[in-house]
Amino acid sequence: MTIETTAVSVDPGQSTADRILDAAEDLFAQQGYSATSLGDVADRVGIRSPSLYNHFRNKEALYTAVLERLLTEFLQPFEVLNAGPVTHDRIIEWLEVIVRKHHSNPNLARLLQHAALSGGPRTNELIDRLFRPMFEPGGTIEGAQLPMLGDADLQPWAVMAFNNLVMSYVTMAPMYRDLLGQDPFSEEALEKQLNLMKTLLKAVFEYRA
Repeated sequence: MTIETTAVSVDPGQSTADRILDAAEDLFAQQGYSATSLGDVADRVGIRSPSLYNHFRNKEALYTAVLERLLTEFLQPFEVLNAGPVTHDRIIEWLEVIVRKHHSNPNLARLLQHAALSGGPRTNELIDRLFRPMFEPGGTIEGAQLPMLGDADLQPWAVMAFNNLVMSYVTMAPMYRDLLGQDPFSEEALEKQLNLMKTLLKAVFEYRA
């Protein structure tokens, strides 16, 4: 099986710091924190290793910057839930935004998988910012009231189930490329995943009703 890697495209107008962040994000997502060196990042960017220290003081600082950029991007969709009452239709709209974002950038899911297996700096903060509010009835993220996906006792398991469906798809789907008979990141495959997620979410709503 060939593991996909993401090539870093060089934008002439992009700053060196942004190029470093792009390369580091891809490498941390592919290899995990421990297995990625600053030399790896420098080689990917096409600069000498000492030049990295002009932008990031060490590997942990670079990893922290990568995480912060990803969290900013992936927490943004929660603003959708702040636009008005949390209706079923708006929850489904929010879910679609989240799924599409993971399809367009699978690096957060891959990075989280490495963090879950082998740890890394700020793992506890990741848990607190991304997951803990979803486990608590009435929790909020970025000021958005989160929906209940079951009764209070089942809420954590419902959250884990939906998170696993979304995130494990982008980390594991490439293994099933031949079985699927299509690119798991194609628009057609994305629509099928969205249809499945919406069907399951509607079933949860009907169960609660």
